[in-house]
Amino acid sequence: MTDLNEQDIYPSMKVTNDQGSKKIEPVKLGMRLKEIRKSLGLTLEEASKKTGLARSTLSKIENEQISPTFQAMQKLTSGLQIDLPQLFAPPKQVSATGRRDITRNEEGKGHPTATYEHELLATQLTHKKMMPFKSRVRARDFGDYSDWIRHDGDEFLLVLNGEITFFSEYYEPVILNEGDSVYYDANMGHMLISSSEEDALILWVTAT
Repeated sequence: MTDLNEQDIYPSMKVTNDQGSKKIEPVKLGMRLKEIRKSLGLTLEEASKKTGLARSTLSKIENEQISPTFQAMQKLTSGLQIDLPQLFAPPKQVSATGRRDITRNEEGKGHPTATYEHELLATQLTHKKMMPFKSRVRARDFGDYSDWIRHDGDEFLLVLNGEITFFSEYYEPVILNEGDSVYYDANMGHMLISSSEEDALILWVTAT
């Protein structure tokens, strides 16, 4: 999160995108399905029995002759015992970096601002694709902000304790209670205030 007020800007919070201008290849669902079937050691006939889809249907899907319906994809994931994202995102052919950073409760890096008391998490890792942090919301009124907050990337917010009112420039204000969450385009103007008696505690994850 960044605010236009100087005291609310902290340069340590920078999310990097390692993808750069890399071209995005179109999803080849049929090819991916064939890879999964072969990795499981299944023939088309065996995959047909497991999924309940006709052998001819499976063959047409694998050869990109037809696109599977959502119901067909449900049968594929259930019968082959795989998760739906596996059909769309094959594992990258790279070695795991083994990066890990544990932040114990209340041991994150503190960063107070005019409207929040931030606790930055996973601060030992650099070039992160996500920036997680907890924040205690001090702001109590829309007027506590000089302008909308906006920045690059997407953002996910989960209320850990208390109640907040979430404002955004394209939607009506909404009240979020403990356990509620919101995912939004952070380029859209947004801000929030505590609407509970105590300052609300939230988890934020920013990504680009």
